[in-house]
Amino acid sequence: MSRYPITHSIGIIMICMSIWACKEELVEEPLPENTEIELQHPDYFPNNIASPSDNPLTEKGVALGRMLFYEKQLSLDGSISCASCHQQSKAFTDGEQFSTGVNGTIGVKNAMSLANLHWTSRFFWDGRAESLEDQALQPISDPTEMNLPIEEAVERLQNDPDYPARFEAAFGTDQISADMVSKALAQFMRTLVSGNSRFDQWIKEEIVLTDIEQLGMELFFTHPEASIALRGGNCGDCHLGFLTSGDRNDLLGFHNNGLDSDENLDSGLEAVTGKSEDKGKFKAPTLRNIALTAPYMHDGRFNTLEEVLDHYNDHVESNATLDILILEASNEIITPGEPVKLHLTSQEKEAIIAFLHTLTDETFITDPAFSDPFN
Repeated sequence: MSRYPITHSIGIIMICMSIWACKEELVEEPLPENTEIELQHPDYFPNNIASPSDNPLTEKGVALGRMLFYEKQLSLDGSISCASCHQQSKAFTDGEQFSTGVNGTIGVKNAMSLANLHWTSRFFWDGRAESLEDQALQPISDPTEMNLPIEEAVERLQNDPDYPARFEAAFGTDQISADMVSKALAQFMRTLVSGNSRFDQWIKEEIVLTDIEQLGMELFFTHPEASIALRGGNCGDCHLGFLTSGDRNDLLGFHNNGLDSDENLDSGLEAVTGKSEDKGKFKAPTLRNIALTAPYMHDGRFNTLEEVLDHYNDHVESNATLDILILEASNEIITPGEPVKLHLTSQEKEAIIAFLHTLTDETFITDPAFSDPFN
């Protein structure tokens, strides 16, 4: 006969079953699937450029990157985010000559637009970052920008009640690293595609450009040849193709555009390569949404498109590394020793500026997929 009453045995069984049920409840649910997504862009943009194999675009990676882009915790005093200097309404620039970092620190370069970064191979005006992932972290730790050591940035995110789960959903672990932060930011920035301007609509034969816009486009993409009376604005020699951006092959997209004489020339690409022939060379940015991104040049010295065109037309400074594409461009026969000038007429300048306005993409600056998720 049993030493224990039947009721006692039944109680033990029920307790065991209860413990087993609790254990079942503690079994973690599998993470929701993180679907890979394709980058959406016009079919006439280059299709032979893939995202890095170790950082494909995913739904949750892009969503996380969007949050981090607008996250003020990533600055030392919690006052600014990436979006402070790259505002959607201004095609992800800030309208200032130099951006203001934490504690009112003023930067030394004009904030570049972030449109169509997937088709860029070097980043920053001097090309110091070789990948979008590398570029993504530098403003966080830069003393003139967000001024937060990346280790502290990671620690803040790790201690946040929300971010560890979001990183786990995006990358499979809730132990946040700087590498994961850079990858998420890069994923979001790759989705910032601008491809629905009047220029795009003309390419797709949805609209007809006005006569002055058409003339401006033809001048934009034409290298002038005075000997055969071929007039051009020479813009498309550096701002290439449908993307109107610099050559992505190696460092071919960097140019000295004659802003200063030798004694006042900024180092530019030379600071990265160490080569004297690269002094004064800067990245040729995309001209997509250019009418929204004033002021212009790496140092924001020009406030209007008219000033920019006047520079190329009449005020190019000769220096030792002046780009050959500018040196040889003129709508009149060049006499040796004369200043470099395009010799565009007032009507031609007006036409080029009219064309530049066709590059404005209203969809890009209002797309809710790019907007602040905290508002």
